[in-house]
Amino acid sequence: MQFLVNDYSLEQYALDLRWKDIPNRIQNRVLMCSIDLMTALVLGSRSNQFECGLKLAQSLGLRGELPVVGEANAGLNFLGASIVMGHASNSFDIDDGFNLIKGHPGASFVGGTLAAALDVDADYEDYLVTLAICYEVGIRWALAMQKHYNYLHSTGSYGAFATALGAGKLRRLSASQLKCALSIADFHAPMVPVMRAVEYPSMNKDGVPFGSLIGAMAVLETYYGVTGATHLLECPEFRYLVDTLGQRYYIEELYFKPYTCCRWAHQPIDACLKLMAECGFCCDDVERVTVHTFRSAAALSKKRPLDTDEAQYNISFPVACALVHGDVGYEQIRDEAVKDERVLDMMERLSFVIDDDLEALFPEKRKAWVEIKLKNGQMFCSEAVEAPGESTDPRLGLEWVENKFRRRTAGLISARGQNDIIGFLKEPTGSVKEMVLQINKAMLEVE
Repeated sequence: MQFLVNDYSLEQYALDLRWKDIPNRIQNRVLMCSIDLMTALVLGSRSNQFECGLKLAQSLGLRGELPVVGEANAGLNFLGASIVMGHASNSFDIDDGFNLIKGHPGASFVGGTLAAALDVDADYEDYLVTLAICYEVGIRWALAMQKHYNYLHSTGSYGAFATALGAGKLRRLSASQLKCALSIADFHAPMVPVMRAVEYPSMNKDGVPFGSLIGAMAVLETYYGVTGATHLLECPEFRYLVDTLGQRYYIEELYFKPYTCCRWAHQPIDACLKLMAECGFCCDDVERVTVHTFRSAAALSKKRPLDTDEAQYNISFPVACALVHGDVGYEQIRDEAVKDERVLDMMERLSFVIDDDLEALFPEKRKAWVEIKLKNGQMFCSEAVEAPGESTDPRLGLEWVENKFRRRTAGLISARGQNDIIGFLKEPTGSVKEMVLQINKAMLEVE
């Protein structure tokens, strides 16, 4: 392999980028992402995975003065906070995604990037700029990585690279230091064979915690003198990805998730909800549901879940949950909800069929359609639908993401607290520490 080892254009672009340099439409998308990522972190702070990460960081002695979202008195250093929020960001699978890399770029780096912002007491504007560049470079590295290895290494893999970029920028590394940190993250990025987790779900899921850990470690290793050389975006065959920085904005191609489960279950969820609304039947009327979808979605687990992680990486439980409750959110997917007998009974009425036409569209488009037979013999068929929140969804915008934040954090944050938090997150002013303290205060008021 050949590498352009003396080229620093990517690193310099990342270090030099300022809020004023970002087009208005992209600034708007970055604000959407900031709100959406905070939704994921707030919910994630109430997960078992978050508790595991907090215990791990504390047992390793990673003490400091930093709070984390959901735990004002965490008392952690940069690495500890990266570990904890890396365990939170994807724990309820409510974060953004990018179709062509089949994973979740924002959740992959927000833990380590937010930890770095807290560590250096960054302005919220600087944090937003860092989110913007992490999306653009992280997605580009993911595209290069999957083409180079010809294998679906998922979210945690590119999270290592993007986290090193974000933390390195906020900690004001030089271009040569940042190149070194990126090389270390590239070299040690976790493999994350995600399709194994699709079939056998657990907290392994998208591998986000280890991506966050390795990205943070890459920056610290660089700071203490460890050297690294070369990363995939220095390969001539991937030069086109670097050359389009500032011209093509991949952040505009993100999707946003309304439901707390794998994106591949969102299409049949939406198809079922639309049919129920249009045709006026309820779950008790349903005799059988046949879901027609693409192969990767059909590969998701269909067994009765034992915990929230098995429920999220499942296609049968979320669809059944939507039919019974009309929604799939935190309340319907947390550990206490997975033994809901009505949902488990509905799972037995579901079957899944691979549709060759829909498979041909994947991964650029993910569609599904459903056939529902009622107990009275009536049959209803939906259209083939994409999930809400696709980049092409005309409803998608700041208001869509704000409404999602309010809906998904209800019960954890009061309406007044939600208003205050959204008001802060929509304006590039104040400090990151103020933001996190405000969120934690609002969450404590409800407990």
